[in-house]
Amino acid sequence: MPAAAPIAIADVETPLTVLAGVGPALREKLAARGLLTLQDLWLHLPRSYEDRTQLTPMSALRAGIAAQTEGRVELVERSFRGRPVLKVVLVDAGNQRLTLRFFHFRAQQVTQFAKGVRVRVFGTPRPGQLGLEIVHPSYRLLDDDEHALSQSLDPVYPEIEGFGAASIRKLIVQALQRLPSEDALELLPSAWLARLRLPSLRQAIVYLHQPPRDANVALLQSGLHPAQRRLALEELLAHQLSLRRQRLALQAEGTRALRGSEGLVSKLKNALPFKLTGAQARVYAQLREDLRQPKPMLRLVQGDVGSGKTVVAAMAALLAIADGRQAALMAPTELLAEQHLANLRAWLEPLGLRVCWLAGKVTGKARTKALDEVASGAAQLVVGTHALMQEGVAFHDLALAIIDEQHRFGVHQRLALREKGRGSIPHQLVMTATPIPRTLAMSAYADLDVSAIDELPPGRTPVTTVVLSSERRPELIDRIHVACAEGRQVYWVCTLIDESDEVQAQAAQTTFEALQDALPSVRVGLVHGRLKAADKQATMLAFKAGELDLLVATTVIEVGVDVPNASLMVIENAERLGLSQLHQLRGRVGRGSAASSCVLLYQSPLGQMARQRLDTLRQTNDGFAIAEKDLELRGPGELLGTRQTGIASFRMADLVRDADLLPQVHALADDLLQTAPVVADGIIQRWIGAAARYASA
Repeated sequence: MPAAAPIAIADVETPLTVLAGVGPALREKLAARGLLTLQDLWLHLPRSYEDRTQLTPMSALRAGIAAQTEGRVELVERSFRGRPVLKVVLVDAGNQRLTLRFFHFRAQQVTQFAKGVRVRVFGTPRPGQLGLEIVHPSYRLLDDDEHALSQSLDPVYPEIEGFGAASIRKLIVQALQRLPSEDALELLPSAWLARLRLPSLRQAIVYLHQPPRDANVALLQSGLHPAQRRLALEELLAHQLSLRRQRLALQAEGTRALRGSEGLVSKLKNALPFKLTGAQARVYAQLREDLRQPKPMLRLVQGDVGSGKTVVAAMAALLAIADGRQAALMAPTELLAEQHLANLRAWLEPLGLRVCWLAGKVTGKARTKALDEVASGAAQLVVGTHALMQEGVAFHDLALAIIDEQHRFGVHQRLALREKGRGSIPHQLVMTATPIPRTLAMSAYADLDVSAIDELPPGRTPVTTVVLSSERRPELIDRIHVACAEGRQVYWVCTLIDESDEVQAQAAQTTFEALQDALPSVRVGLVHGRLKAADKQATMLAFKAGELDLLVATTVIEVGVDVPNASLMVIENAERLGLSQLHQLRGRVGRGSAASSCVLLYQSPLGQMARQRLDTLRQTNDGFAIAEKDLELRGPGELLGTRQTGIASFRMADLVRDADLLPQVHALADDLLQTAPVVADGIIQRWIGAAARYASA
């Protein structure tokens, strides 16, 4: 493949101060929106388009359909009832009328609209008191001999605070005048573009900023125009290359293979009170094969709530321990870490192994003892929270780092654990109970091998999901009374838009008191983020031991609590949560043999997206199907928590809309990495720049 010449760094790095009118103050405003260079402006694409290439007679205007029309001012009226309103009535050559209504206006505007003045307006008409009206249209006053119309669609750019739309347009026109030639800008092989029927980068950028008057507006608004697909392809490719390159760099460093005996794994399997599912056995075999290689394992194991990921991780840890080395498991919360600790101690200590606990609340002599055990190698498996990554924690010989619910950790934290290997990079096993849609796995996790435990252990009963309006709360409380009288246990989860622990705690406290009053014979407990860790743990253990019937909690119980006797879950304000989080919470019930239910309590009226979420949950228990729907509804940024993962949000690409491009992206990435590494560098630099360092930590 002929390698395209990489774009000159000057083209990428030219600051916006070369443009007329960009001084220090404006530069700061633009920088706040991430616009620092000419290239940033070329890729600052319109969010929509307005068609001012034609005039629509007032008689042909339709409510809800944006259009451009013109007429002369017939009436100007100012009123101050409640709030100031400026009303301007236009009349056209056909004697049809249109009302313009302004709620924010200056005195100068009022004097502009003199009777008889010719005005051209653009906006979306709506029914008003006297026929159609447009609220806050964009408008222009015309001379009698002025008739020219736009020759291209008008771009509407994302807003920049303190910077008007017209100013943004003028600045981008200047930037486009400095766009390099096609050959200087293009990085993708022409053969690929021809095969995919996509334009060059220069053609795509110019088209999207200045679409011709005959452009297909509907196609542009959908994001499926070939010019948009061209940019989406290159952006997806940049992310793919960045992640692949980091994986190759990490694996090139090499590490020590784990080739010890499987005796400990056999002992654990024989001691377990259950038989591994086929999916667990398959994923363990993949891990074992990875760990036998002299390059660091990078594998993501995803599996639905209750699919048995922890036991598979324990078996992988035993392969490290059998080699005389250490393993560490890190979880995002103390509650989840302690749940893992309890399971791992129950499984491994009977085999004569030392499992050490290291979290923020381990202090004083206990902490000193734990640190000594970790440093000397006496602790073969270390379980903890992000405390494991602190500077004072030195491992004797860390061979395997297991990271649970990895999307909850910041990038730097994961890097820090990786660097605890003292001489050789530890193998990494990442686990998540949030099933990842295939398109997301193919793009955002391109640096990881992905395994799925897609089979639940036998004996797990499907959870029936019911959607109820909060007006039916009294019926629900009666139902809880009956369930508790029959010896079953219930979760009541309080959720709020306000994410602060304090506000959540107050809401949970209020619900706790109300349920205590309504259900005097029921033993009610309370757990929220403001409680001391010891109090939280004591309440959770009391619930697990059956000493409480009803547990009122915030979403802190989303992961890590296993109470087989709990068979009813109520989620209040369910419409405020994402699908994956609702599915995680629902997974707290149905862990035993009793028929289980989840009640999604919502506040009316329900928005369309909230209704879709709740309907999806009611129709399926399949975490993978739910994850696909969640991606479709919320987009990848929110689903991944991109602020934490370090995966930059896409400017142009959309993983749902552009999923069909991914096979081409993969093939092109392979091609470029092998035959044109300099081109690959240019593509990463253009779209990601310095952010690439953290994308796959």
